Amino acid sequence: MFSRLILAALVYAVAQTAVAQQYPTRPIRIIVPFAVGGPSDVMARLVGQKLTEVYGQQVVVDNRVGAGGNIGIGMAARATPDGYTILVVSSAYVVNPGLYTRSSYDPEKSFMPVSKMVASPNAFIAHPTLPAKSMQDLAKLVQASPGKWSMATPGIGTTPDLSAALFKLTTKLDYATVPFNGAGPTIVALLGNQLPVGCAAITPAIPHIQGGRLRALAVTSPKRTPTLPDVPTMAEAGFPGQESDTMQSMLVPTGTPQEIVKRLNADVVKILTQAEMREKLMGLGFDVVASSPEEFARQIRLEVGKWTKVIKQAGIKVE
Repeated sequence: MFSRLILAALVYAVAQTAVAQQYPTRPIRIIVPFAVGGPSDVMARLVGQKLTEVYGQQVVVDNRVGAGGNIGIGMAARATPDGYTILVVSSAYVVNPGLYTRSSYDPEKSFMPVSKMVASPNAFIAHPTLPAKSMQDLAKLVQASPGKWSMATPGIGTTPDLSAALFKLTTKLDYATVPFNGAGPTIVALLGNQLPVGCAAITPAIPHIQGGRLRALAVTSPKRTPTLPDVPTMAEAGFPGQESDTMQSMLVPTGTPQEIVKRLNADVVKILTQAEMREKLMGLGFDVVASSPEEFARQIRLEVGKWTKVIKQAGIKVE
Protein backbone atom coordinates (compact mmCIF):
# COMPACT_ATOMS: atom_id res chain seq x y z
CA MET A 1 0.00 0.00 0.00
CA PHE A 2 2.75 2.43 1.01
CA SER A 3 4.73 1.65 -2.14
CA ARG A 4 1.64 2.30 -4.27
CA LEU A 5 1.20 5.71 -2.63
CA ILE A 6 4.82 6.58 -3.34
CA LEU A 7 4.42 5.46 -6.94
CA ALA A 8 1.26 7.51 -7.34
CA ALA A 9 3.02 10.57 -5.95
CA LEU A 10 5.93 10.08 -8.36
CA VAL A 11 3.58 9.70 -11.32
CA TYR A 12 1.72 12.86 -10.28
CA ALA A 13 4.98 14.81 -9.94
CA VAL A 14 6.17 13.66 -13.37
CA ALA A 15 2.80 14.60 -14.88
CA GLN A 16 2.94 18.06 -13.29
CA THR A 17 6.44 18.65 -14.65
CA ALA A 18 5.37 17.50 -18.12
CA VAL A 19 2.40 19.89 -18.06
CA ALA A 20 4.65 22.81 -17.12
CA GLN A 21 7.21 21.94 -19.80
CA GLN A 22 4.53 21.89 -22.51
CA TYR A 23 2.69 24.97 -21.19
CA PRO A 24 1.36 26.98 -22.90
CA THR A 25 -0.02 25.32 -26.03
CA ARG A 26 -2.73 27.90 -26.73
CA PRO A 27 -3.52 31.59 -26.02
CA ILE A 28 -3.64 32.86 -22.43
CA ARG A 29 -6.23 35.28 -21.08
CA ILE A 30 -5.35 37.90 -18.46
CA ILE A 31 -8.46 39.22 -16.72
CA VAL A 32 -8.11 42.81 -15.50
CA PRO A 33 -11.08 43.86 -13.33
CA PHE A 34 -10.62 47.55 -14.16
CA ALA A 35 -10.89 49.88 -17.15
CA VAL A 36 -8.43 50.19 -20.01
CA GLY A 37 -5.62 52.64 -19.25
CA GLY A 38 -5.55 52.19 -15.48
CA PRO A 39 -2.45 50.93 -13.62
CA SER A 40 -3.60 47.28 -13.56
CA ASP A 41 -4.35 47.40 -17.29
CA VAL A 42 -0.96 48.99 -18.04
CA MET A 43 0.85 46.31 -16.05
CA ALA A 44 -1.13 43.48 -17.63
CA ARG A 45 -0.32 44.73 -21.13
CA LEU A 46 3.36 45.31 -20.45
CA VAL A 47 3.87 41.89 -18.88
CA GLY A 48 1.45 40.20 -21.29
CA GLN A 49 3.41 41.42 -24.30
CA LYS A 50 6.63 40.03 -22.85
CA LEU A 51 4.97 36.70 -22.02
CA THR A 52 3.72 36.52 -25.62
CA GLU A 53 7.34 36.82 -26.76
CA VAL A 54 8.57 34.22 -24.24
CA TYR A 55 5.83 31.64 -24.85
CA GLY A 56 5.15 32.12 -28.53
CA GLN A 57 1.44 32.16 -27.68
CA GLN A 58 -0.84 35.19 -27.70
CA VAL A 59 -1.55 36.67 -24.25
CA VAL A 60 -4.80 38.63 -24.41
CA VAL A 61 -5.96 41.21 -21.85
CA ASP A 62 -9.68 40.99 -21.00
CA ASN A 63 -11.02 44.02 -19.08
CA ARG A 64 -14.05 43.10 -16.93
CA VAL A 65 -15.13 46.23 -15.09
CA GLY A 66 -17.59 46.67 -12.23
CA ALA A 67 -18.32 46.52 -8.50
CA GLY A 68 -14.92 47.84 -7.48
CA GLY A 69 -13.19 44.95 -9.21
CA ASN A 70 -15.42 42.21 -7.78
CA ILE A 71 -16.95 41.27 -11.14
CA GLY A 72 -13.64 40.55 -12.86
CA ILE A 73 -12.10 38.91 -9.80
CA GLY A 74 -15.12 36.65 -9.40
CA MET A 75 -14.97 35.69 -13.07
CA ALA A 76 -11.31 34.75 -12.72
CA ALA A 77 -12.04 32.75 -9.56
CA ARG A 78 -14.59 30.64 -11.46
CA ALA A 79 -12.33 30.02 -14.46
CA THR A 80 -10.87 26.60 -15.23
CA PRO A 81 -7.63 26.30 -13.18
CA ASP A 82 -5.35 25.26 -16.02
CA GLY A 83 -2.98 28.23 -16.31
CA TYR A 84 -4.83 29.76 -19.27
CA THR A 85 -6.71 32.31 -17.16
CA ILE A 86 -4.63 34.75 -15.11
CA LEU A 87 -5.76 37.63 -12.89
CA VAL A 88 -3.84 40.90 -12.72
CA VAL A 89 -5.32 43.06 -9.99
CA SER A 90 -4.62 46.01 -7.69
CA SER A 91 -4.89 46.33 -3.92
CA ALA A 92 -8.66 46.02 -4.35
CA TYR A 93 -7.97 42.30 -3.99
CA VAL A 94 -7.05 42.68 -0.29
CA VAL A 95 -9.43 45.56 0.44
CA ASN A 96 -12.74 44.34 -1.03
CA PRO A 97 -13.32 41.45 1.42
CA GLY A 98 -13.55 44.00 4.25
CA LEU A 99 -15.39 46.60 2.20
CA TYR A 100 -18.23 44.56 0.70
CA THR A 101 -20.77 42.55 2.68
CA ARG A 102 -20.80 39.95 -0.07
CA SER A 103 -17.59 39.17 -1.89
CA SER A 104 -17.22 37.18 -5.10
CA TYR A 105 -14.09 35.42 -3.81
CA ASP A 106 -12.10 34.40 -0.76
CA PRO A 107 -8.70 36.15 -0.89
CA GLU A 108 -6.87 33.20 0.68
CA LYS A 109 -8.77 30.28 -0.88
CA SER A 110 -10.02 31.28 -4.33
CA PHE A 111 -6.62 31.96 -5.87
CA MET A 112 -3.00 30.85 -5.85
CA PRO A 113 -0.58 33.80 -5.64
CA VAL A 114 1.97 34.09 -8.45
CA SER A 115 3.70 37.38 -7.59
CA LYS A 116 3.24 40.86 -6.24
CA MET A 117 4.77 42.42 -9.33
CA VAL A 118 5.03 46.13 -8.55
CA ALA A 119 3.82 48.69 -6.05
CA SER A 120 3.01 52.38 -6.30
CA PRO A 121 3.35 54.31 -3.06
CA ASN A 122 0.44 56.52 -2.19
CA ALA A 123 1.23 60.17 -1.55
CA PHE A 124 -0.38 63.09 0.20
CA ILE A 125 -0.49 65.76 -2.49
CA ALA A 126 -1.31 69.47 -2.32
CA HIS A 127 -1.95 72.32 -4.72
CA PRO A 128 1.14 74.58 -4.67
CA THR A 129 -0.89 77.51 -3.32
CA LEU A 130 -1.59 75.61 -0.10
CA PRO A 131 0.49 77.15 2.70
CA ALA A 132 1.77 73.76 3.81
CA LYS A 133 5.07 72.34 2.68
CA SER A 134 5.04 69.28 4.94
CA MET A 135 2.64 66.91 6.66
CA GLN A 136 3.33 68.67 9.94
CA ASP A 137 2.28 71.97 8.34
CA LEU A 138 -0.86 70.33 7.01
CA ALA A 139 -1.72 68.85 10.40
CA LYS A 140 -1.39 72.31 12.01
CA LEU A 141 -3.68 73.88 9.39
CA VAL A 142 -6.37 71.23 9.92
CA GLN A 143 -5.99 71.44 13.69
CA ALA A 144 -6.52 75.20 13.58
CA SER A 145 -9.78 74.86 11.61
CA PRO A 146 -11.40 71.54 12.56
CA GLY A 147 -14.21 70.35 10.34
CA LYS A 148 -13.42 72.81 7.55
CA TRP A 149 -10.97 70.73 5.54
CA SER A 150 -11.60 68.08 2.90
CA MET A 151 -9.20 65.62 1.28
CA ALA A 152 -9.63 64.23 -2.23
CA THR A 153 -9.23 60.47 -2.82
CA PRO A 154 -9.69 58.23 -5.90
CA GLY A 155 -12.75 56.45 -4.51
CA ILE A 156 -14.22 54.75 -1.45
CA GLY A 157 -12.07 51.84 -0.32
CA THR A 158 -9.08 52.52 -2.57
CA THR A 159 -5.78 52.34 -0.69
CA PRO A 160 -5.31 56.15 -0.96
CA ASP A 161 -8.79 56.57 0.53
CA LEU A 162 -7.88 54.14 3.32
CA SER A 163 -4.54 55.92 3.82
CA ALA A 164 -6.43 59.18 4.35
CA ALA A 165 -8.75 57.37 6.78
CA LEU A 166 -5.83 55.80 8.65
CA PHE A 167 -4.11 59.18 8.99
CA LYS A 168 -7.33 60.66 10.35
CA LEU A 169 -7.78 57.81 12.83
CA THR A 170 -4.24 57.96 14.20
CA THR A 171 -3.94 61.78 14.40
CA LYS A 172 -7.55 62.47 15.50
CA LEU A 173 -7.65 65.32 12.98
CA ASP A 174 -11.10 66.49 11.90
CA TYR A 175 -11.44 66.50 8.12
CA ALA A 176 -13.67 64.91 5.51
CA THR A 177 -12.61 62.68 2.64
CA VAL A 178 -14.11 63.35 -0.78
CA PRO A 179 -13.96 60.24 -3.00
CA PHE A 180 -13.75 60.85 -6.74
CA ASN A 181 -14.32 58.27 -9.46
CA GLY A 182 -10.72 57.24 -10.00
CA ALA A 183 -7.20 58.65 -9.87
CA GLY A 184 -7.61 60.82 -12.99
CA PRO A 185 -10.51 62.92 -11.66
CA THR A 186 -8.72 63.22 -8.30
CA ILE A 187 -5.63 64.69 -9.93
CA VAL A 188 -7.78 67.01 -12.07
CA ALA A 189 -9.55 68.28 -8.91
CA LEU A 190 -6.21 68.95 -7.21
CA LEU A 191 -4.76 70.67 -10.30
CA GLY A 192 -7.82 72.91 -10.47
CA ASN A 193 -7.60 73.60 -6.71
CA GLN A 194 -11.18 72.38 -6.27
CA LEU A 195 -9.71 70.73 -3.19
CA PRO A 196 -6.30 71.87 -1.97
CA VAL A 197 -5.07 68.49 -0.71
CA GLY A 198 -5.61 64.81 -1.43
CA CYS A 199 -4.15 61.34 -1.31
CA ALA A 200 -3.49 59.31 -4.45
CA ALA A 201 -1.17 56.70 -5.92
CA ILE A 202 1.83 58.56 -7.29
CA THR A 203 1.65 57.04 -10.79
CA PRO A 204 -0.74 59.60 -12.37
CA ALA A 205 0.61 62.48 -10.27
CA ILE A 206 4.32 62.19 -11.10
CA PRO A 207 4.45 64.50 -14.16
CA HIS A 208 2.50 67.18 -12.29
CA ILE A 209 4.70 66.91 -9.20
CA GLN A 210 7.86 67.05 -11.29
CA GLY A 211 6.42 69.99 -13.25
CA GLY A 212 5.62 71.94 -10.08
CA ARG A 213 1.87 71.93 -10.67
CA LEU A 214 1.33 69.81 -7.55
CA ARG A 215 3.35 69.36 -4.36
CA ALA A 216 3.97 65.95 -2.77
CA LEU A 217 4.07 66.28 1.01
CA ALA A 218 4.96 62.65 1.83
CA VAL A 219 4.80 59.12 0.44
CA THR A 220 3.33 56.19 2.34
CA SER A 221 6.05 53.67 1.41
CA PRO A 222 8.47 52.30 4.05
CA LYS A 223 11.33 54.02 2.23
CA ARG A 224 11.59 56.86 -0.27
CA THR A 225 10.66 56.04 -3.83
CA PRO A 226 13.41 56.47 -6.45
CA THR A 227 10.94 58.31 -8.68
CA LEU A 228 10.52 61.11 -6.10
CA PRO A 229 13.72 60.89 -4.03
CA ASP A 230 13.24 64.30 -2.36
CA VAL A 231 9.81 63.46 -0.93
CA PRO A 232 9.95 62.10 2.64
CA THR A 233 8.13 59.04 3.88
CA MET A 234 5.29 59.47 6.36
CA ALA A 235 7.56 58.10 9.09
CA GLU A 236 10.23 60.67 8.23
CA ALA A 237 7.51 63.33 8.27
CA GLY A 238 6.74 62.39 11.87
CA PHE A 239 3.82 60.02 11.34
CA PRO A 240 4.96 56.38 11.64
CA GLY A 241 2.69 53.40 11.03
CA GLN A 242 1.10 54.86 7.90
CA GLU A 243 2.65 52.49 5.36
CA SER A 244 0.54 51.52 2.36
CA ASP A 245 0.84 51.12 -1.37
CA THR A 246 -1.22 50.30 -4.41
CA MET A 247 0.06 46.96 -5.62
CA GLN A 248 -0.32 45.31 -9.01
CA SER A 249 -0.23 41.56 -8.66
CA MET A 250 -0.73 38.30 -10.51
CA LEU A 251 -2.79 35.32 -9.33
CA VAL A 252 -4.34 32.19 -10.85
CA PRO A 253 -7.44 30.21 -9.82
CA THR A 254 -6.90 27.64 -7.06
CA GLY A 255 -6.22 24.22 -8.50
CA THR A 256 -3.84 25.46 -11.18
CA PRO A 257 -0.94 22.95 -11.42
CA GLN A 258 1.82 23.98 -9.02
CA GLU A 259 4.48 23.62 -11.71
CA ILE A 260 2.66 26.15 -13.89
CA VAL A 261 2.49 28.58 -10.96
CA LYS A 262 6.24 28.18 -10.46
CA ARG A 263 6.94 28.68 -14.14
CA LEU A 264 4.76 31.78 -14.35
CA ASN A 265 6.50 33.21 -11.29
CA ALA A 266 9.97 32.54 -12.69
CA ASP A 267 9.11 34.06 -16.08
CA VAL A 268 7.35 37.12 -14.64
CA VAL A 269 10.20 37.81 -12.19
CA LYS A 270 12.71 37.54 -15.03
CA ILE A 271 10.67 39.99 -17.12
CA LEU A 272 10.27 42.50 -14.29
CA THR A 273 13.95 42.49 -13.34
CA GLN A 274 15.28 43.12 -16.84
CA ALA A 275 17.00 46.52 -16.89
CA GLU A 276 14.85 47.92 -19.72
CA MET A 277 11.57 46.87 -18.09
CA ARG A 278 12.65 48.04 -14.63
CA GLU A 279 13.55 51.47 -16.02
CA LYS A 280 10.23 51.74 -17.86
CA LEU A 281 8.25 50.77 -14.77
CA MET A 282 10.15 53.21 -12.55
CA GLY A 283 9.38 55.96 -15.06
CA LEU A 284 5.68 55.15 -14.65
CA GLY A 285 5.97 55.41 -10.86
CA PHE A 286 6.05 51.68 -10.11
CA ASP A 287 8.56 50.14 -7.69
CA VAL A 288 9.46 46.62 -8.84
CA VAL A 289 8.78 43.99 -6.15
CA ALA A 290 8.73 40.67 -8.09
CA SER A 291 7.93 38.58 -5.01
CA SER A 292 7.72 34.81 -4.71
CA PRO A 293 4.29 33.13 -4.34
CA GLU A 294 5.06 32.43 -0.67
CA GLU A 295 6.00 36.06 0.06
CA PHE A 296 2.89 37.29 -1.70
CA ALA A 297 0.65 34.84 0.22
CA ARG A 298 1.98 36.19 3.52
CA GLN A 299 1.32 39.77 2.43
CA ILE A 300 -2.24 38.95 1.39
CA ARG A 301 -3.00 37.61 4.88
CA LEU A 302 -1.47 40.68 6.56
CA GLU A 303 -3.13 43.27 4.32
CA VAL A 304 -6.62 41.74 4.41
CA GLY A 305 -6.50 41.94 8.22
CA LYS A 306 -5.00 45.44 8.27
CA TRP A 307 -7.46 47.07 5.87
CA THR A 308 -10.52 45.26 7.23
CA LYS A 309 -9.66 46.75 10.63
CA VAL A 310 -9.22 50.27 9.21
CA ILE A 311 -12.49 50.00 7.25
CA LYS A 312 -14.37 48.93 10.37
CA GLN A 313 -12.83 51.57 12.65
CA ALA A 314 -13.37 54.37 10.11
CA GLY A 315 -16.95 53.25 9.42
CA ILE A 316 -16.35 53.14 5.66
CA LYS A 317 -19.27 51.74 3.70
CA VAL A 318 -19.96 51.15 0.02
CA GLU A 319 -23.33 52.60 -0.94
